[in-house]
Amino acid sequence: MEAEIAGTQPIEVEVKEGKTYYWCACGRSKQQPFCDGAHKGTGISPTAFTAGATETMWLCACKRTHDKPRCDGSHRDLAKG
Repeated sequence: MEAEIAGTQPIEVEVKEGKTYYWCACGRSKQQPFCDGAHKGTGISPTAFTAGATETMWLCACKRTHDKPRCDGSHRDLAKG
């Protein structure tokens, strides 16, 4: 199963050093960009990451990034079809 596109722009979030987050990889979460358990039954699991610093991150919403969970600009390819 391919992930659903949750958005076509990255989502800006503030993360805290040492805290573990669960990035939604399926696109179904209502709490984008984070997991809310909506992936159950999809065969797709969230991506866990621990913030290495307190910082602003831009997390992928299109779910096509090659640098999970960070946006790598893959959403630009969606417009090209």
